[in-house]
Amino acid sequence: MEKYSFPEMFNYIIGGLFVLIVFSIAYAYLKPHRLHHSRPLSTLALKGSYLVYLIVTLLVIYFASLSGGGLSEVFDGPEFFVFLLVLFVPTVAIFSRKITHFSTKRVWFNLIFAAVNILMILTVLLLYRF
Repeated sequence: MEKYSFPEMFNYIIGGLFVLIVFSIAYAYLKPHRLHHSRPLSTLALKGSYLVYLIVTLLVIYFASLSGGGLSEVFDGPEFFVFLLVLFVPTVAIFSRKITHFSTKRVWFNLIFAAVNILMILTVLLLYRF
């Protein structure tokens, strides 16, 4: 086993705490245990897929930042712009779900963006892997 210096170990710990804090804040904001009474399945699909997307993305960022060259080495060139798209689209969707424009078609909105979240999970895993 390699010996790690104190700053390296501190980075591992701080990064892990950051992942836990961000995920905890998202869980507290979304309250996935409280489902809408008239559309529980689509709400669960949206909130659950977003939380899975978030934990996968946070772990990819964590592992990529701790690799040799950091995030710039893992996501370089056009991959970086795709990664930015992957970061912002699901988050914008989860914040815009309560806009009154979408309130009449909320079930479709929830299902479409649940599918988008799953697509973003696959995209971030493919970007990290290759």
